[in-house]
Amino acid sequence: MVMNKKKKYKGVSVNLFGLPDVDLYENKKIVKRIYLDSFATDFKENAPKNLILMYDIPDNMKKHRDWFRRQLKSFGFIMVQKSVWVGPSPLPKDFLEYLKEIKIGDKFKTFKLAKAYKF
Repeated sequence: MVMNKKKKYKGVSVNLFGLPDVDLYENKKIVKRIYLDSFATDFKENAPKNLILMYDIPDNMKKHRDWFRRQLKSFGFIMVQKSVWVGPSPLPKDFLEYLKEIKIGDKFKTFKLAKAYKF
């Protein structure tokens, strides 16, 4: 009895040469990873932190939530609580438009502070 067991490398079926088995992928739709855009600002490091941002992004959008946190850090925001951040204002317009495009534009609120936040 001969067993024809497929060889795998990192979870992908491969042929005898270690190359991906093309026959398996011809009829299957391969889902590509979605990479979210990155944004840069010209906020100075010592810019006054006069904007409070609160968000509630659900667990099924974890990738978007993690990306959102990284972007806030790159803008110079600091975390006050888990989903409450304070940083410089205003947020870039292209960033706000992108948030609407990826369907998290309605998941956060911003409030302008009368005096800059001291930490």
